Amino acid sequence: MKRRQFITLLGGVAAWPLAARAQQAGKLPTIGFLGTDAAMWTDWTAAFVQRLRELGWTEGRTVAVEYRWSEGRPERVAEIAAEFVRLNVDVIITYGTAVPILKQATSTIPTVFAIAIDPWGPHWLQAWRARAAMSPACRTTHWQPN
Repeated sequence: MKRRQFITLLGGVAAWPLAARAQQAGKLPTIGFLGTDAAMWTDWTAAFVQRLRELGWTEGRTVAVEYRWSEGRPERVAEIAAEFVRLNVDVIITYGTAVPILKQATSTIPTVFAIAIDPWGPHWLQAWRARAAMSPACRTTHWQPN
């Protein structure tokens, strides 16, 4: 019995450095950041990186951020969305008018947007409120603008 315990212990000790290296070499959580133009987004990206630091995330060490810019060309958004899917990013941060295109590219990667008028198309909010009003589950929980 002691021999088996010794062999198990020895095997665990021998495997421990390999397991530690495998964890360090693993993929960092990755954020796909899609903006319109790098120069226009300088303040936004600086604030974003600063907030990540405040929350304990260090770009390149504990989180990877893939920045992409549509350069004012809507067709670039679809290309970047496909690239983010290939890269298997964990979340996408973007602007509102890019949301419908990103939703076409992926339904599994969460998308966060901060700047939007009506990201899903004209009158989406009104149509959603009308559907929500018909649903007993949503009658008291749907969002009401001021």
